[in-house]
Amino acid sequence: MPGAIYAEGLVKTFGDVRALDGVDLDVPEGTVLGLLGPNGAGKTTTVRCLTTLLRPDGGKAVVAGLDVVRHPDAVRRSIGLSGQFAAVDEYLTGRENLQMVGQLYQMRAKAAKERAAELLDRFHLTDAADRPAKTYSGGMRRRLDLAAALVVSPPVMFMDEPTTGLDPRNRQQLWDVIKQLVSGGTTLLLTTQYLEEADHLAHEIAVVDHGRVIAKGTSDQLKARTGGERVEVVVHRPEHLRAAAEVLRGFGKGDTAVEEHMRKLTVPVTGGAKLLAEIIRELDTRGIEMDDIGLRRPTLDDVFLSLTGHAAEAGDEEGEGRTGGRGSRRRKETVQ
Repeated sequence: MPGAIYAEGLVKTFGDVRALDGVDLDVPEGTVLGLLGPNGAGKTTTVRCLTTLLRPDGGKAVVAGLDVVRHPDAVRRSIGLSGQFAAVDEYLTGRENLQMVGQLYQMRAKAAKERAAELLDRFHLTDAADRPAKTYSGGMRRRLDLAAALVVSPPVMFMDEPTTGLDPRNRQQLWDVIKQLVSGGTTLLLTTQYLEEADHLAHEIAVVDHGRVIAKGTSDQLKARTGGERVEVVVHRPEHLRAAAEVLRGFGKGDTAVEEHMRKLTVPVTGGAKLLAEIIRELDTRGIEMDDIGLRRPTLDDVFLSLTGHAAEAGDEEGEGRTGGRGSRRRKETVQ
């Protein structure tokens, strides 16, 4: 059976721009799907289609067992949504914002008041609860917006880059809230530009580029697809970069990446700690001083570079996506 969030062949166009070019998703109940992709890849358009804010031009989308085109009102009653930008009434207090949302969902006044107090405490906003939202910092508004999305404890949640603008402490607090939600059975689709966030929270990750899902799997599976381990070396002197690159080429299983401004070299290898020791000996023999050297697994940044040819934050601003051209089709064929 399809999961709590399901999309098959989802298409959305804006004029001659094909924002979604056949997106397929299947998110089991009580899990987190991390939807990753460069700006303009189609992440936000996907979320808007799944949450009934946009009507797809083709394909099928089912959320909480409801077709998003046939039963949009019922879908809205079953979901929570936190968009990229905080949507709060600046002239109401934090408490009034949350109570208003509860009453719009036809909660009794007392229940809405109690739920507001609970969420203000969970998001560490109690001290500012009775101040107008226009006096809140950007991070506080973001937390208030996220609290509003949780007023009715929806079975399915969509969070579109929820931690943008949050400092590390507040980001960690939100991660804790997300874990509590999912442990209670909530299904979550999360879009993010923070690869560490997807690595930390998502049960499965879907990489989107040019309006298509070009790779899907767990974090470990995607990293394994990128292949092997990496040796990273930071030389002490810039003039040693060329010599160090020659050494690494002798041990590596691929191209050596050189970041001159950081005096850092990275090369894919196989052989683990034993090979690392051999590299250290060879660098020492050649008199190449090092500030740092280490062996690491591929990161999701490496996955992005491998699958899309650019970093996660590269590309056009997220709007309605890009055209899907021949290049996007060729890339999809190489990663499947």
